[in-house]
Amino acid sequence: MSDPAPPQDRPIGPAIGHGLRGRCPACGRGRMFARFLKATPACAGCGLRLDAHQADDFPAYIVILALGHILVPLMIEVNAALAIPLMWQALIWPGLAIALALALIQPVKGAVIAVQWSRRMAGFS
Repeated sequence: MSDPAPPQDRPIGPAIGHGLRGRCPACGRGRMFARFLKATPACAGCGLRLDAHQADDFPAYIVILALGHILVPLMIEVNAALAIPLMWQALIWPGLAIALALALIQPVKGAVIAVQWSRRMAGFS
């Protein structure tokens, strides 16, 4: 009796790169998202099912963690260097946090889905 064939290699680096750009982690050609955060049912390039992922809240957790590490030191340094009135700060920092969160959430979700595909996690066995 022979051993089963080894699973096809799925390199994680290129997969994450494709995911960050919103492309299929397998082929890099098809779009990963049908809408802002909704994955397409299947890749148009290779047919990989992309709606089987289980990213759940992990991308949002990563974005919140990253924003905390970016914005808190920035706020401290800006407050130490400049005397910005409190009213302006009440507009600047939440606005910047929202803008950065919206800019980061889709690429981070794409990277999480790519890692799941690469490691054969969730629905990508």
